[in-house]
Amino acid sequence: MTTLIDRAELRSRIAAGDVIVVDALPATYYDREHLPGALNLVEADVDARAADLLPDRSATVVTYCSNAACGNSQAVANRLQALGYTDVRKYREGIQDWVEAELPTESTR
Repeated sequence: MTTLIDRAELRSRIAAGDVIVVDALPATYYDREHLPGALNLVEADVDARAADLLPDRSATVVTYCSNAACGNSQAVANRLQALGYTDVRKYREGIQDWVEAELPTESTR
């Protein structure tokens, strides 16, 4: 089971720069809006891209997707754990919760 992280802790860890945030949504959603500093990595690409995007398998990695009903973040977390990442967490409430709290986001547009 993937450890959960709440919005307050995630916000604090992003500000401290001691967490890698992974947006598990398709690129079209990521491009429109994502959490500050988030990398885009979907389940189908984890095996091929994780080593390049996330070279430190002991780093704290937090996956998220749209909301608690979305399974993408858990799917990516599961693949990362299977590949040997040792500190994978999930922000279950996702970007919907982040935006509703009026926290800053980024866009690639």
